Amino acid sequence: MISCPVYPSEDPDKVSAAILRIFPDAVLEASEKGLHGTCESLGEFSRMIRRQKILDTARSVLLRGTSSDRIVFYLNKQVATVGKVSFTEERTILGSIRVTVENPEPSVLVDSVAPFTVDGQEVRI
Repeated sequence: MISCPVYPSEDPDKVSAAILRIFPDAVLEASEKGLHGTCESLGEFSRMIRRQKILDTARSVLLRGTSSDRIVFYLNKQVATVGKVSFTEERTILGSIRVTVENPEPSVLVDSVAPFTVDGQEVRI
């Protein structure tokens, strides 16, 4: 599930486009509180963190946001407008993109999306 506030000073279409740059198959709906939607794949997100060479950071953030059956993390929506992944805290001045991934085995999902690395290189287990 993806949710993101849209403030009066923001163009909802641009915020939607920012989310779709990271999650291209997301289906988004507008509400009074912002944009909400679902996404079936983390494929593009995973490719982006590899291209940006931030696997260790991504893995750390995803593991920190892991509970028994879900992963919660936040992305900077301003950075997303240029097609980049930048992790942030939940509360930011302009709001952030909240991503909640429900999975019965979140640690297995983390291993596939942001695998363990040694000296910056993926380690396939």
